[in-house]
Amino acid sequence: MVVEDQPVLRAGFAAILDSEPDITVVGEAGDGAAGVELAESLQPDVVVMDIRMPGMDGLTATRLLTDRPGAPKVVVLTTFDLDSYVYEALRAGAAGYLLKDAEPEELLNAVRVVAAGEGMLAPTVTRRLIATFAEGGPPPDPDAEATLAGLTARERQVFVLLASGLSNAELAEELGVGVGTVKTHVNALLTKLGVRDRVRATILAYDLGIVRAKGGRPA
Repeated sequence: MVVEDQPVLRAGFAAILDSEPDITVVGEAGDGAAGVELAESLQPDVVVMDIRMPGMDGLTATRLLTDRPGAPKVVVLTTFDLDSYVYEALRAGAAGYLLKDAEPEELLNAVRVVAAGEGMLAPTVTRRLIATFAEGGPPPDPDAEATLAGLTARERQVFVLLASGLSNAELAEELGVGVGTVKTHVNALLTKLGVRDRVRATILAYDLGIVRAKGGRPA
């Protein structure tokens, strides 16, 4: 389902998605309130959600949609430089986010990734998120060391790099290991942190004060 207040953009997103054999657009809405109501009746697997809309914004709609059993996965769309609350959208339960000027293939990939139960954070966008929020983000968590105590040195290193926006391929290059090894480290890390995907891991890195300096590395 597509929720976007600008008719031309809404039609464009829907057309891109509906043109794929494995994706069906079941409904469209022009604001958050209509999106929540429509989702209740249509039960979509994925909602592509604009953030800035009149009436109920996408942040509120995302929270309402995801705070219920059998909730759809939400991919938020943002004109990043204008939306100061992308971080809060992720905390509200969004499974990922994209810039509105993303390539069609990025939108398709995002829908497929979150439909499969994974979080979607485009590495280049993650770096922009970190660069914008790092200096003014949440203060370090005093319990950070206790949370991190169960991680191996390698897992802690992976945690920092993952929260810096590196993809698995970039992690492999940085660490000098294979992509398969990186996937093993990432899966172990997510399990120990008690989070379900990279999105939640990145948010946790903010909360713990691990990501503070410009560019995402520890201060």
